[in-house]
Amino acid sequence: LFGREGIRLSVIGDSSKLSKPLQRIVFSAEKNTEDNSRLQLIVAAGYSGKYDLVQACQSVAKKAKEGLLHLDDINESIIEQELKTNCTEFPYPDLLIRTSGELRLSNFLLWQLAYTEFYFDSKLWPDFGKDEFIEALSSFQQRKRRYGRRHS
Repeated sequence: LFGREGIRLSVIGDSSKLSKPLQRIVFSAEKNTEDNSRLQLIVAAGYSGKYDLVQACQSVAKKAKEGLLHLDDINESIIEQELKTNCTEFPYPDLLIRTSGELRLSNFLLWQLAYTEFYFDSKLWPDFGKDEFIEALSSFQQRKRRYGRRHS
């Protein structure tokens, strides 16, 4: 299916939490679909925003220790390159729709959501339908994106 439809599979998160057989299946599926470019399916398994930031920092520190990076070279761009979400062309969502009435991020995409617009809905995900989705998009379209800048 993935090959026929041109879908690339990427699994982000701490793969060590998966069983060894599942790790092999995931690795094989990612390898077999890495050249597909029509769509990308990203599955977050064992993922947390804190984990992603820690593993990115560890990777940067390892490169610095090995002499591949100088301390002065470390910046946001270098850290972003090491995040698990760097597997996608568009790692920064424009809109996050949070269902179930929760008003928190739940440790999800902490770095990537810096300039994301949020939409909260009290419905549970299975009950969030077309009408609610259109309402979320309408709300998003009415916003003035500032990307961290103040009102002028």
